[in-house]
Amino acid sequence: MKKIIAPSILSADFSRLGEEVENVISAGADWVHFDVMDNHYVPNLTIGPMVCRSLRSYGIKNFIDVHLMVEPVDALVKMFAEAGADLISFHPEATKDVDKTLALIKDSGCAAGFAVNPSEGLDIVKNYIEELDLALLMSVNPGFGGQKFIDDVLPKITEMREIIDSSSKEVRLEVDGGLNTENIKTVCDAGADTFVLGSAIFNTDDYSNTINKLRNSIS
Repeated sequence: MKKIIAPSILSADFSRLGEEVENVISAGADWVHFDVMDNHYVPNLTIGPMVCRSLRSYGIKNFIDVHLMVEPVDALVKMFAEAGADLISFHPEATKDVDKTLALIKDSGCAAGFAVNPSEGLDIVKNYIEELDLALLMSVNPGFGGQKFIDDVLPKITEMREIIDSSSKEVRLEVDGGLNTENIKTVCDAGADTFVLGSAIFNTDDYSNTINKLRNSIS
């Protein structure tokens, strides 16, 4: 499976967001990652579907990967799907009806993913693996960018890779939190194929050089 680099726009310069996303895509990134926080499920407030729609209106055509750290989930699923999202991940415990939310995502024309916090197990992901397109493992506690990667997540990445490989479905394994040019190879070797990076890309002077380093580490 192709290795995907998905910059998180949480770390971009929002005063010129369209240009920032255009630049990072031109520099070699694959997806655009949205960290959506509601100051309820997690202690921070970030962006909504209007930002997604504005990027589509600006001309961004690349895959938009939305991670909903919100509770409840379903209303925002509909809004992000209508705004142009391609994939929507959510935390299973944040919805009253997991099956209903999954169906809502798929009926809206989007791919579906589960997100798992560092302290949580993988049982629910394993139980639903045949229904998913992506499993997102958080390698920091969700809420804020720029945190340090939690090393204890590495065995969970390997376990998740084994679950995916034993299924009949092609499911991406995405890791988000504290990734950088120094540790991305270790995360890749553990089994990840999709990598979310925020400050490790947007806080550098040369996006192309940074993404090339990341790509070389996981090639």
